[in-house]
Amino acid sequence: MKKLVFLFCLSLSLSPFVIQAQRVTGCGFKVPPRSLRSNFASVYEAKEIINNMLNIISWQENFSVREQNGIQNAYATIINRVRWIVYDNNFLEDLDAYTSTKWASISVLAHEIGHHYYNHVVSSSGSVPPKEIEADAFSGYVLAKMGATLQQSIAAMQAIASDRASSSHPAKNDRVAAITRGWNEAQNTGNASNSGNNRPTTNPGNTTPSIPQPTPPANPSAPGGMQTDPNSDPSWIWLTVQSNKDEAVSLSDDGKNFQQVQVKAGQPFVFKFEIYNYGWLRLRYFNGYRTYKLSHGKDYSILWNRRAGNWVLVEIGN
Repeated sequence: MKKLVFLFCLSLSLSPFVIQAQRVTGCGFKVPPRSLRSNFASVYEAKEIINNMLNIISWQENFSVREQNGIQNAYATIINRVRWIVYDNNFLEDLDAYTSTKWASISVLAHEIGHHYYNHVVSSSGSVPPKEIEADAFSGYVLAKMGATLQQSIAAMQAIASDRASSSHPAKNDRVAAITRGWNEAQNTGNASNSGNNRPTTNPGNTTPSIPQPTPPANPSAPGGMQTDPNSDPSWIWLTVQSNKDEAVSLSDDGKNFQQVQVKAGQPFVFKFEIYNYGWLRLRYFNGYRTYKLSHGKDYSILWNRRAGNWVLVEIGN
């Protein structure tokens, strides 16, 4: 059966003096010119920034983060009942270079968090102006709490947002105004460092979307729900080692940075990779190490091959 995936993304465009040769993406914005600088380090930096935002608003993350270069975009979505923020690292680098501030990429990530915060991704309507305005106000509020100035908070939207509204996204002036309202509301609730309440509690004149605690779906298995119980969510990986003692193995999200974990004898090590829906396992081998690719939705067992004198990995079941 064909699955419909609804994306919530920024709809942006370049200023008139640089738009002639720019390509328009599926979300209706023109891509910033390619930068020779590389300041946005990796998905690990993105996750660190996102975690900082979540701590500021005292909200527990309910989504995963994926880097997908080449899409020239950033969006919030649900794929196979799992919430995601997907972003193009090069796109964020180019945006920062074009606006001359790191806050531009941070505001993009904050906007996508806003879509998850308000449960916009659960709706089948896709991007519509009211949802984008709400996510924009969320972005302004969070960036203010992080210490950004108003100018830094609106830098991305001012630089490449579309002047005209569409059926899916508001006009630039409305989006800048929404970010500004969110930023001002954060000032009214006090600084993040000295305020015990890091969420706005009022909505003066019903013009500024307040930031309520999101309500989790009543049925975690329904579309838009996110299962976190390994016993009921088959996407978790169950890894076992056929040994009478604890064994150390190395796991990696990106295939470069490996972390050693202990697998208890007779007990499964249950986990998910954080970046993609797959990752890597490194085992000792006679000539050093052998690296295996593991995928969510599969279980694996590590066996000792007495003839070869090495550990081997086998997939369990289908």
